[in-house]
Order: sequence, then structure tokens, then C-alpha cells
Amino acid sequence: MQQIKVNKEDIRLDKYLSDNLDYSREFIQKLIASKLVLVNNKFEKASYKLKMNDDIIIHEENYQETTDIIPTAMPLDIIYEDEYLMLINKPSGLVVHPGAGNYQNTLVNGLLYYTKNLSDIGGEARPGIVHRIDKDTSGIIMIAKTNKVHELLSDDFKHKRIKREYLALLDGVFKNSSATIDAPIGRDPNNREKMTVIATNSKKAITNIKVLKRYANHTLVSCLLDTGRTHQIRVHMAYIGYPVHNDPVYGKKTSTSFGQFLHSYKIHFIHPITKKEMDFTCPPPQEFTDYLATLE
Repeated sequence: MQQIKVNKEDIRLDKYLSDNLDYSREFIQKLIASKLVLVNNKFEKASYKLKMNDDIIIHEENYQETTDIIPTAMPLDIIYEDEYLMLINKPSGLVVHPGAGNYQNTLVNGLLYYTKNLSDIGGEARPGIVHRIDKDTSGIIMIAKTNKVHELLSDDFKHKRIKREYLALLDGVFKNSSATIDAPIGRDPNNREKMTVIATNSKKAITNIKVLKRYANHTLVSCLLDTGRTHQIRVHMAYIGYPVHNDPVYGKKTSTSFGQFLHSYKIHFIHPITKKEMDFTCPPPQEFTDYLATLE
């Protein structure tokens, strides 16, 4: 559930929410039509004109997709598994969960084929999914097998107790050995498919980067996130003038079908049930390492 206090006058309900949340306007309209959005404790239409200090409550956790999700056999690179959770090395190019008309060949389809032991509090389209990474970002993703574990892990993510580190190859030679980018991210008003650094209708976003290796025209860095905004690393790197290499959305050059050279390679957390300290590292995909070799 999310609660919002309106700070604008005479703006449509659906537009205001899409401007202030990491959801498309189409999805917001589905939530409103499903009576999952309350304005001052009443259901209103998408076209409802908001007033200053209106209270909005969104129950997005209760939204259910109506399209059947078919279990699909696919190879899963399982890094770790027990009766409570799984860690999977997601390949570049694989969408995490169904949505926006794409209900086949996602990680969720593969998970449903592999096991019936998945949490369901995220909704029908997101069994087991505690967090997401972009389609063309590879690396470690955490899966919850029970609702209790899902809730505990979600709370750990919310309070920054789970540490995730990414590898990113940047275009350009970054001169400093480290940096912290503290710049708010919101949806790009000129292109609703993109995120951007923007002062209005945005959320706080902090990315810490450390240089691992410099090449003639590129820099390999590690990225540690203090926040988890949509496309955060890609937006922040483009913002400081060193976009992630081969990024089809935020890069300066043409890209191949492989997509951005961004890999979730390290995770540290306390197991929500056993309380054991857990550390895992996952090497980047072959195409990533092969390209690095050409830069030597």
C-alpha cells in the first residue's frame, strides 16, 4: 500500500499518480478501474481532478492480472536454494515477470515450471518476486518461497539491510577513484518510457561508484546502491556523462541486442529464518567478459 498527500491543484488523478510513482499511466488506470485507488476514502474515476491536500491510498498489492501465466521449461542458473528462498543468476535479455502484454518466456514462467513453492503476496503475475532487475541487466535476483520470507526480505530491502553490488562498464575514462551520485530520479516528462534526474515528481536516489579498472575509452566500476529506483545506475551514469556501455536507452551510441553492460554480481544479507550471514558473488556473462578482453 502507498499513501500520498497531493501537492498540486486541478490535475487528473491518473496523471498525478503516473508522475509520482514508478508505474505507467496505463497501469495506474488499471488500478483505478479495479477500485484499488482511494481519494479521501472514496473511489474516483481516472479523470477526477485533484485538490490540494487530497489523501490518496493505492492498494497496488491487491492487483491481479487476468491473463493465465503458463509454466515454461527453461534453464535456471540457481546459485543458492533452500526451503525458504532462492538466488538465481538471471541472464541478460530475460524479463523478470509478466506484464504489459508480455506473459510468456519470463523468469516467472520458468519459476512456475521449476517449483510450486513460491510466495504469492506479490500477486498472480509476480510469484516469488521480491525485487526486480531490468531485462537486459544480468545477475543475482532473490526469490521468496513463502509469504513469511517474502515479507521479511521486503522489509530488509526497505531498510537497506540487503547489500547489492553491480559491475558496470562505462563509456569514457572516469578520472576519480570513487564518487557518490546523489540526484533524484523521476519519470522523464518528455518520454514516459524513460527515467531521468529531475527535481519535481521524483524520489531520492544515491549511487556509490568505485573504479575497478580503466581502459583507453572505458571504465569498469562497481556500483553500490543506497536506494533502488527504476533504472537508477543507468540514469545516474548517463547524468554524469559516463553512460553504461551499450545501453540502448540512455547511451550515446548505437547498441547491440545484448543491451547494457550491467551485472548484479554480489549480494550480502542475513538469512531471514536461519539468521546466518550470507555472501554470494556471480561472475558476469560471457559476452561481458569477452568484450573486456578486447579492451586490454
